[in-house]
Formats: sequence, C-alpha cells, structure tokens
Amino acid sequence: MNSRWSTRAARVRAGLSCARRFTVALVNKPSLLALWLLAVPLAASDADRPAAVRVVGANGAGCIAGVVALPTDGVGFQEIRIGHSTFWGHPRTIASLELLAREAHAAGLPDLYMNDVAARHGGPIPGHAGHEIGLEADVWLDVTPKPALPPAMRDDLEPPSVVRPDGRGVDPIIWRPAHATLLRLAAGLPDVERIFVNPAIKRQLCETAAGDRGWLRLIRPWYGHAAHFHIRFRCPADQPECVEAAAVPPGDGCDATLQWWFDQLDHPAPPARPHPPAPLPPACRAIMAAPE
Repeated sequence: MNSRWSTRAARVRAGLSCARRFTVALVNKPSLLALWLLAVPLAASDADRPAAVRVVGANGAGCIAGVVALPTDGVGFQEIRIGHSTFWGHPRTIASLELLAREAHAAGLPDLYMNDVAARHGGPIPGHAGHEIGLEADVWLDVTPKPALPPAMRDDLEPPSVVRPDGRGVDPIIWRPAHATLLRLAAGLPDVERIFVNPAIKRQLCETAAGDRGWLRLIRPWYGHAAHFHIRFRCPADQPECVEAAAVPPGDGCDATLQWWFDQLDHPAPPARPHPPAPLPPACRAIMAAPE
C-alpha cells in the first residue's frame, strides 16, 4: 500500500475512533445528549414539506395543491374583507398580484384592495362561479387615496360601484383615468387569459382608450363586476390536468358583441335559478381531503 492510501486509511480510523468516543460521551451524559439534539436540526417530515403544485380541472370545477397565500398587505396593496374571503393561489398568481400592485404604485396609483383568490385546496367558494384552481383573483376598482389600515378595520369595507345605476355607462363622479390605467396594467401582466369587467366599463374603455388598443381584447364584459375586476390567468404549461378556458375571440371587443349587453337591459331575463356547484374531478378527492 503506498503512502497516500496509508494516510487516508489512518484518517478514516481516527475519524471512527472519534465518533465512538463521542457516542459514548452522549450515552453517559444525558444533559450533553439533550444539548446536541437541540443544536442539530431535524429533517423535515413529509407533512412539513410544502406540497408540489398540482392544478386539476377548470376554473369552475377544480382544485389545487401547493398553494401559497397572498400577504395581508405589501407594496401597493392591502387585503380587504379578510374575515370572509380567501387568499390562497397558485404561486404564479400570487406573484402576479404583487407585481400588479408594485406597477400600480410606481404609476402613482394608491394602494389596491385585493379580495378573493381561492380556497386552501381550491374547489367552490361562496358567491363565486369560479376561483376554484388558484388562477383567478378579484381586485377592487377603488383608486381613491387610502390610508394603511389594520386588518380588523378592512374587514367590512365595501368599495363603491363605478357604474351608473341604470347600467348604461360609468358614473362620471367616480370614474377616473386611473381606472383605465389600472386595467391596462392588469392586462399587461404575464399569462393573463382575460379580465372580466362590467359592460359599462368595457364601453368606457372602448370609447376613450388611445394609442395601442391591443390590451382591450383581454377586457371582457360580464355580469356584475361594477366595483371590482376579475383576473384570470392561463393554465401553467407544467400542469397537464388544468383545463384551459375557450380562447378569447380576436379583435378588441368594441363591436356589436358589446352592444348586445346593453340590448339586454331593455329586455331583462328572469332571474336564473340557483344551481349546485359542478362536480369536482375525481383527482380532487385526495387534494380536498389534505390537512389544512
């Protein structure tokens, strides 16, 4: 055996001897053992490790694992109605909301009020037909200056509608150019699939947007949404079980299809009967049963 290997073997023997002496010392001195156990971090158990992100189903019938929570507040935003809302989402969704708030803040807008994203495991949440897979979020259309409030004082906030009572246009007392700025910033976020607003808001944008109007294609008219807008993000590329919505039609949407919404105001349909939530995909059973 050459000298190099002899030296290595000697080092191994010395290390083993040291380890045996240390083990004996721990056994004979319980106090030393206790200190050592406190000093050495324990390996994380499976329950402690964050779940891998998994998106199953569609926005109206699905679930999600591996969510993260939107902070209670951050640069340019505050959560509101915290006691009866839910703020879990896909990590990309949460990052995009924080990015929107920072961009709005940099543009001179006041804090944004953030509201529902998704439940801890996705699935149905009261008052919504979507928000089930962590890829949608509500942002309130309140662009008035606002102080930083403690969470308890934000629980019952109800920002006002920006739409006239007759539904045919925006309220000129409330509507500001800052509303258009906010919606343009939201439409420019990465991976936005569409944004729902009240038809009157869409009409206002169609009549006033100047320059590049390509972002208007993503602003879609829908029932309600007079005090907040609803962002929907595309399915992440690494989530094959996520069901993408039908593609947004081409064009800016400032055409006869927009006028249809106002024609309905003259002939309102009878109230729709409430219907139960759509059944979740079978793959959601394990996700929905996971501990909180």
